[in-house]
Amino acid sequence: MSLAHPNMSADMAHSPVIRQLDETVINRIAAGEVVERPASAVKELVENAIDAGARRVDIAISDGGKGLIRVTDDGCGIPAADLPLALARHATSKIDGSDLLDIRSFGFRGEALASLGAVGRLTVTSRARGAGEAAQVSVTGGVMGAVTPAALTRGTVVELRDLFYATPARLKFMRTDRAEGQAIGDVVKRLALAEPSVGFTLRDVTGDGEGRVSFRADPETGDLFHALRGRVGRVLGSDFVENAIPLDADREGLRLTGLAALPTYSRGSAVAQYLFVNGRPVHDRLLIGALRAAYMDVLSRDRHPAAVLFIDCDPQLVDVNVHPAKAEVRFRERGTARGLIVSGLRHALAEAGHRASSTVATATLGAMRPEPASQPRVYQMDRPSQGALGAAYRFQEPPPVSGEPTGFAEAAAPSARIEPDAAPEEADRLPLGAARAQVHENYILAQTRDGIVIVDQHAAHERLVYERLKRQMAEAGVAAQALLIPEIVELSEGDCDRLMGVSEDLRRLGLTIEPFGGGAVAVRETPAILGEIDAARLLADILDEIADLGDSTTLGSRIDAVLSRVACHGSVRSGRRMRAEEMNALLREMEATPSSGQCNHGRPTYVELKLSDIERLFGRT
Repeated sequence: MSLAHPNMSADMAHSPVIRQLDETVINRIAAGEVVERPASAVKELVENAIDAGARRVDIAISDGGKGLIRVTDDGCGIPAADLPLALARHATSKIDGSDLLDIRSFGFRGEALASLGAVGRLTVTSRARGAGEAAQVSVTGGVMGAVTPAALTRGTVVELRDLFYATPARLKFMRTDRAEGQAIGDVVKRLALAEPSVGFTLRDVTGDGEGRVSFRADPETGDLFHALRGRVGRVLGSDFVENAIPLDADREGLRLTGLAALPTYSRGSAVAQYLFVNGRPVHDRLLIGALRAAYMDVLSRDRHPAAVLFIDCDPQLVDVNVHPAKAEVRFRERGTARGLIVSGLRHALAEAGHRASSTVATATLGAMRPEPASQPRVYQMDRPSQGALGAAYRFQEPPPVSGEPTGFAEAAAPSARIEPDAAPEEADRLPLGAARAQVHENYILAQTRDGIVIVDQHAAHERLVYERLKRQMAEAGVAAQALLIPEIVELSEGDCDRLMGVSEDLRRLGLTIEPFGGGAVAVRETPAILGEIDAARLLADILDEIADLGDSTTLGSRIDAVLSRVACHGSVRSGRRMRAEEMNALLREMEATPSSGQCNHGRPTYVELKLSDIERLFGRT
């Protein structure tokens, strides 16, 4: 049967002609890989500016970057004699071609300017350091003009107009000006995070006038970490910085630094995840999967962590030449990179202890709306005396009960109970304070030195029990149950090899598999805590995750999910009356337990309100 197109002539079908494409067509095809949208052009031009040693980069766009992209920098500039070569394909000053693994710059392929000139109207004006004057060259649809003198004090100005005018079909695939402008803003912010010492300005000059500044970040000073915090605060906001924990970990030549937000500062999507490898912004599935795995048991599946993570290593340990836009990388030791992120983040989250994000208190105060003041307000004394407090406690005490006390289940519990004298001395100076009352048999009110803490007793105890169960399992291992008759699961030979590659990791989690000939595997033991399982479906889920992320956390996730359910059923229930000593014991254990600031699903276990905020709420300040 012929595979030729039905409209082809018989001669063409039998003897297709091989042609050498001309240079213009080749450049436009290459541009399709490098310049996907206006944001891609901005990325390439700004990276060139940073590679040129710029300390200040100004970006101006119009019509979402489709009408104009102008990047101005104060870098080293390009000599007039080198301008034509700079616009040629595969011409670069950043590598000599001897070692493609020793990449220490953003760009290295020498394709960006040639690709932009092939699909738009490109003008480059530059003045090299020490040069007597500037020079300019233009490229329109791949056709280069002559080098001419120009006026410029220093650095380089690259102006790209009418993007994709030479390939108008591409314009039909562009999104709205607003959406393309937002994509450009995201690119600039990622590069601003990568280079805190460089100043960035993004301006929309659509229409007439100076335009509107949509993003500005001045150069940060100080040590590297201080500069990063300042830049992160400018890009992601002060709330992120206040609720983030610093990271600094290393493993086998790889170093992880950055900031990661507390689980209670989670987002509804992955928009606040910024990953960098040797300073290069990447969107790599391996790293994204590792970030997700690190927060696995402190966030629900519909929430996403916020983080700015930097992995630095010898360039020989990572290949950056695996993606047309250089957005993905390939580590020589994938497991090491993934393990560094997971262990580094989990250790940092554990070190955070009982901390919960400050935005929880902000949201709580925001939900409180004082009623309109129609009547004059009546104030009590600013600070009640101990005598007044004691009188109030005695007045609110329930009447004495005669006869045998009722059991826990039969007690007619009031909605609020006061515990005046049960707190240990100086307990209110501890982070979570001293328990003063229980409200609606579910919420513990504790007094701290400068505010109050409201604790969800069920959520808090659920987390404590869960962490206790995980510690016990880590110490004793995962108990396995041997199958009376091993279950044989038929797989392809490739899938069988992938499973056997992680068989030792699975065995430590209670799942023992062995090759059974061909592509089949025999499942001999399964984790006892999971009970009866569908082994074939479990192995399929593990294989899917390995194919997607290079590793699998499916089995560990299922075990943790069972532990979480056990913790939920074994924790203090809502509606249980707790004595003062029990409430204080719960607070002290929370202070000593990692991740106790959020329940197993990522919700906060307590809210802290500062006295100054409460007084402001009541108009006392």
